[in-house]
Formats: sequence, C-alpha cells, structure tokens
Amino acid sequence: MSKRHKGLFITLEGIEGAGKSTHAAYMAELLLQHGHQVLVTREPGGTAFGEQVRAILLQHNALNINAMSELLLMFAARAQHIAEIIRPALEQGKTVICDRFTDSSYAYQGGGRKISPGPIRVLANLVHPQLNPDITLLFDVTVETGLARVKAVTEADRFESETMDFFTAVRGAYLEIAAAAQERVKIINAEQDIESVQAEIRQIMKNLDLC
Repeated sequence: MSKRHKGLFITLEGIEGAGKSTHAAYMAELLLQHGHQVLVTREPGGTAFGEQVRAILLQHNALNINAMSELLLMFAARAQHIAEIIRPALEQGKTVICDRFTDSSYAYQGGGRKISPGPIRVLANLVHPQLNPDITLLFDVTVETGLARVKAVTEADRFESETMDFFTAVRGAYLEIAAAAQERVKIINAEQDIESVQAEIRQIMKNLDLC
C-alpha cells in the first residue's frame, strides 16, 4: 500500500443492497477493539454541504439530473468531504472508513451512465491528486439479490429505482476495477450470511496486520 498520509484510508464499494453500512459499523468496532482511532463517513455526504448534495441526488422524481451534472455534483461533494473530513482525519493518524469514494464514480457515472473514463479521471486528478484509498473492500452481490434486499427494507430512492441493466453495468464496472487493481481492491462475496461476510472482513484486516 502506498502511503501519503499518516492514517489509513479504507473505502467500501458495491451496488445497492451489498450491506456496506452494516459492514462499515462492524469494521469500525473491530478496529477500535484493536486500538485504532476510527472515523466512519460516507459519500455523497459526510459534511453539511455533502449531505445537501446527497439529498438532491437521491430525490426520486423531483429533478431531472443529467449524467454530467450528476458526476460534477458527486465530485463537488467529494472535494468538500476531503478538505473538511477525510484529509484532516488521516493527518491525525486516524483510520478512515468511507462508504463509497471515486470507484463509485467510475462504476455508477461511468458504467451505469456511460460517461467515458476520461472526464472522471480528470476530475479525480483535480480533486484528490495525492489521495487514493489504501485498501478497498468490494462487497459483491448479484443485481437480483441487491435490489431484493433494498426493496425489502425501504422505499427506493432515485438510484435504487434504476433498471436491472443499469445495475448490471455498474456491477460489471466494479469487477473491472477490481481486476485492474487486485492489490488494493479485495472482493468479498456479500451473497453470504452476515457472519461469513464478517469472517472475510476479519481475515482481510488480519492480513493487513490491523487486528
């Protein structure tokens, strides 16, 4: 892992229904038990500005947001998030667990919305040229499983209401990212029961000498 900061930057990725929020809480507790200072945050969101952007992006039918506007909003929220929350925590030596980061932009706005990688790469280089995750956990589920889980617990938001084809493209983009960055991105089979998923998380954390 290449380090440019004192702390550790862990990101969690996956389509809707992969269980990232639940697994983030578990990881935080595990790391706290082993003496780490931990900050859990999310994208879009994490700051007052970011949460307002999140509310706009997740509105179901209120706004017609085109793909490029969506991408730019994501990176506007990300820039604020990095400046206000992520970078200061890392400089303090904390372990930051972030539910989504720029891999999500490549997967959702790239794979799902069909924006080419070029503009996404340009924005990433502008917003965080010296900041990338040290480790990324990709919680992988089939589209059918993920959407069934979402529908079972909540009313679908703007993203969750997308088509099967959209999420198939998003999942495919995530798997391409993982294949191209195998040292950083660790795929976890999130189709399993929660105990099995947590066992995989613990093993990855042990392999990294974090617990």
